[in-house]
Amino acid sequence: MLLIKLGGSVALNVEGLVKDLTNLNEPYVVIHGANQYLRDQYKRLHKEELKITSPSGYKSRYTTQEVLDDFLSIYCGLVNKRLVEKMQQQGINAIGLSGVDGKLFVAKRKEKIIGIVDGDTSGKPKVITDSYTGRVIRVNKDLIKLLIKNGYVPLISAPAISEQNEIVNIDNDRAAAILVGNLAITKMISLFEAPGLLEDCNDESTLIKEISFGDIDEHMKFANDNMKKKLLGAREAFANGLQELYFGDGRVEHPITNALAGNGTLIR
Repeated sequence: MLLIKLGGSVALNVEGLVKDLTNLNEPYVVIHGANQYLRDQYKRLHKEELKITSPSGYKSRYTTQEVLDDFLSIYCGLVNKRLVEKMQQQGINAIGLSGVDGKLFVAKRKEKIIGIVDGDTSGKPKVITDSYTGRVIRVNKDLIKLLIKNGYVPLISAPAISEQNEIVNIDNDRAAAILVGNLAITKMISLFEAPGLLEDCNDESTLIKEISFGDIDEHMKFANDNMKKKLLGAREAFANGLQELYFGDGRVEHPITNALAGNGTLIR
């Protein structure tokens, strides 16, 4: 089984991606983001988007209940259903689900987060208890297998549901790693707004073509915040049994074909 992970950029070539999907000869699952769509919505509504910066430098969305409502609207609504529409137009019987549906993703909610919230001029980390975020600990693999067995293509978005049945935001890269382990996935394609991992994130000619999975930590120095999360997720995915991971450019004419042809970064 193949796992395809789509970044949340508006620049992804959805038409080309879906056409590539029609040529796949093995069962697959798609998990997608929508981060830029949510940011753009906030700009249109003149709403402030707050991030929490951890002591180690990682950023995460400050996810209050109000933010969760916005999240559900964009991720599970607009982006998920538009992708379902595009796939159905190409004859792919996609079914759009969030991690909440059928307890597809069960997460452990973080009771507290220590970090600095955007706009806090003190510069001192604080304990935050009202951010609804978590980490996926369990996948309803039986539901996914049931859908695939009956001819459906699962198209999955965040968020997840907690052990206490609360909706929580999650990191898609780490959720993908859990999917890998639960579904015995050996190959994964991750498409985003870059050719792959770059030595210089501002220079697309500095593409790193191949990495041994054992050397992922050594390549963290080349990654910005979002790319670091992708590499952390990759490390967990390989620990869960992944054998090949293709980082590819989601903006090109045939994103999946291009990635599998080795035109991005291959980790194995």
